[in-house]
Amino acid sequence: MQLNEIRRVYNGQEPFITVYLEGRSPAEDSPQQVRLRWEELRRRLSEDGAADGVLASLDAAVLAEEPGEVQSSGRVLVADATSVVLDETWDAALGSGDAAHLGREPELGALVRERARSVRLLVAIADRHGAVVRQVVVTQSTATTTQAEDHVGDTSEDPESVHKPRKGALSHKNIQRRADEVVKQNLREVADHMDAVAKAWKPDLVVLAGAVQARTALQKELSPALREHFAETDAGGVDDDGAEEALANELHRLAEELSTAAAQQRAEQFGTGKAHGLAVEGADRVSKALEMSAVETLLLEYDRGAAREAQVLAASVRTDAEAALIDTHVEDGIAAILRFDVPDQ
Repeated sequence: MQLNEIRRVYNGQEPFITVYLEGRSPAEDSPQQVRLRWEELRRRLSEDGAADGVLASLDAAVLAEEPGEVQSSGRVLVADATSVVLDETWDAALGSGDAAHLGREPELGALVRERARSVRLLVAIADRHGAVVRQVVVTQSTATTTQAEDHVGDTSEDPESVHKPRKGALSHKNIQRRADEVVKQNLREVADHMDAVAKAWKPDLVVLAGAVQARTALQKELSPALREHFAETDAGGVDDDGAEEALANELHRLAEELSTAAAQQRAEQFGTGKAHGLAVEGADRVSKALEMSAVETLLLEYDRGAAREAQVLAASVRTDAEAALIDTHVEDGIAAILRFDVPDQ
């Protein structure tokens, strides 16, 4: 994960308040539930010394949102000494619990893990008319979240424009040739659109779904960059709820494979780096490396909090380090891959 995505949060004035609201099933009394949950967190923060003015700004942010949205997806908010500087949904599954922190740095380890675990999929569900192209983010406990959807290609139902004729006369061959060219043009348009989206959005994987003929033809039109890393699936489509669910399940499976493989790759990279003096573990060693701006990638354990996590993460943000997850146990739950060797003494 590129930590510059949250850099602006750390530019605020301390102390920082960080609030996590877990996702719950929406209900008729959602507004009252959200209010009661926030009042309990607010009381704890006030007892810890949070300023009334900052708590008031959080009141407005928490209670102004649609309660159903808070309940279903969860939220993370950060306020500095003057105002709310972060207010976003996050993958807060039921059981993780609400939480509130007051400190010199934001407590964004949970959000960073959620972002690092998430996988971006550029999905094209193709047919002879074109494709439905989706930008899908898959997180650990949520099947899929579609950030954008575009219908690309010729959506007309004119049979002459895309359907091959059944007879073999010369005129029919010409019609067929034109029909084939229309299909190719439609899919070329889809491929160009996907290439533009990929350059701006940078997906982890391109997924081709839909009819076999259509997605095979689309694959041939993809740019070399997109053809380097793509997957095909027979599962689902856009025809009905059952097809959508099957596609969502397949996307979740692909995302899990990618996320697991990435964590394993980081573990191997850490082992190699450590053997060559270019990786450290433990809060003290990582902090020292950060003081020297030597950390290239901060490594957090997949599901375990780290010692002095807020301080180490803040230093990583301010020294342009990245963050990633590792699927092996390390000292204090934190490690780093280095830009250059850091002496022990």
